Amino acid sequence: MSGTIATHLPNMSLPRRAWEIRRKAVRMGEVQGQGYVGQALGIADVLAVSYFHALTYRPEDPEWEGRDRFLLSIGHYAIALYSALIEAGILPEQELETYGADDSRLPMSGMAAYTPGMEITGGSLGQGLGIAVGMALGLKAKKNAAFVYNLMSDGELGEGSTWEAAMSAAHHKLSNLVCIVDFNDQQADGKSTQMLSAEPLSEKWTAFGWHTQRVDGNDMDALVAAFDVARNLEDARPRVIICDTLMCKGVPFLETREITHFVRVEPEEWQMALSVLDANRPA
Repeated sequence: MSGTIATHLPNMSLPRRAWEIRRKAVRMGEVQGQGYVGQALGIADVLAVSYFHALTYRPEDPEWEGRDRFLLSIGHYAIALYSALIEAGILPEQELETYGADDSRLPMSGMAAYTPGMEITGGSLGQGLGIAVGMALGLKAKKNAAFVYNLMSDGELGEGSTWEAAMSAAHHKLSNLVCIVDFNDQQADGKSTQMLSAEPLSEKWTAFGWHTQRVDGNDMDALVAAFDVARNLEDARPRVIICDTLMCKGVPFLETREITHFVRVEPEEWQMALSVLDANRPA
């Protein structure tokens, strides 16, 4: 493990970390009665591997110059990243109860000016990868060995700015850049593959000059292996990991619901979801 992790329960397994991230996201959703909890449940395994296997950081010093940068291009996934930042010890757990409240450091869409550990203000989709390219270039210019990780959605694959950034990253041989694509096949107007299909996706990224891997984003072993390859590749190319994820993963009664971009959860169902998670807590 290359990263510095939270000091509480430092030997916790990655499946347990993902479970903790899921549970915190559901708790925050219950606070406001809403939130992009479907995406948070789906991406929890990716965030667990990112923060507790791949990333180098100091929880007590979120702006440490030697840290790996983790960019959340998809600002509405903030509830998921907050859960990971709390689990990592970058944010205090008691702030979970303030999610979405006035003057909270945890607004419903991620804002870098508000939240320690939030590297960029996301939300204008398709912008994260371009920012990541600039950061990666800057780090190389300063001879800083840190990596830049950019988490983006499959919906952002329909943005021209994404592919301009992808072409630029390959041109500049940004071997310190790892793009993570959450492919849950869902965006505001319906399935991503029906709105504007990006397939064949792996072949597209490869054609743009990237080292490409596509894995089950809810398979912990596959994720660890993919992140290790991306981190240790001896090749002057940017790297992309396409992660096929399941919306609402870990809460079966939500998994099987008719999935929309914003999953509707009834008031009594928040506690039901927590009970389901608690009954299936990993070691």
